Amino acid sequence: MFTGIIEFAARVIQLKKENTNLHLTLESNIASELKIDQSLAHNGVCLTVVEIKGNQYVVTAIDETLQKTNLGQLKINDIVNIERAMMMNARLDGHIVQGHVDQTATCNEVINKDGSWIFTFEYDPSLQNVTIEKGSICINGVSLTVVNSNLNSFSVAIIPYTYEHTSFKTMKIDDTINLEFDVIGKYVKRLMNL
Repeated sequence: MFTGIIEFAARVIQLKKENTNLHLTLESNIASELKIDQSLAHNGVCLTVVEIKGNQYVVTAIDETLQKTNLGQLKINDIVNIERAMMMNARLDGHIVQGHVDQTATCNEVINKDGSWIFTFEYDPSLQNVTIEKGSICINGVSLTVVNSNLNSFSVAIIPYTYEHTSFKTMKIDDTINLEFDVIGKYVKRLMNL
């Protein structure tokens, strides 16, 4: 369980295919604080730490994960948003994030608002995921508030701190991003469809 409040950025150092799996070696200043078997969200995807060496660590993404997320599109030196699992006695500063990506979306507009940014994303509505105005959405692991909610698109407003401390600063039009829709909304939608 995560909150969507990004703690650190990690840099992709190595990508190694093994059968249908992808081993990702990442460099981060918190690598020495990690432990083997620890769950860590990478662009919103919960992955297990399998190896640690100095300021680098390794996680493995299986084919299912690569098919449903943007992790298979990562390149050497790409920046990844990371968050450690939340502590149950801590404040929930973002929203409840499971680390299970529902689908990907495409960035189709970035507007610089002279002190903030508006990012607009389009996603496949056939999977029947929904956003609501002022509801929560998780984009590449970042907990955000939806603005301009439509059937297959929505926007988010990014403050300077979030822009500078996450992968939003390198995001551009046509980039593929990971979406995790609000878990409470998903349960409500499912119950309404019964």
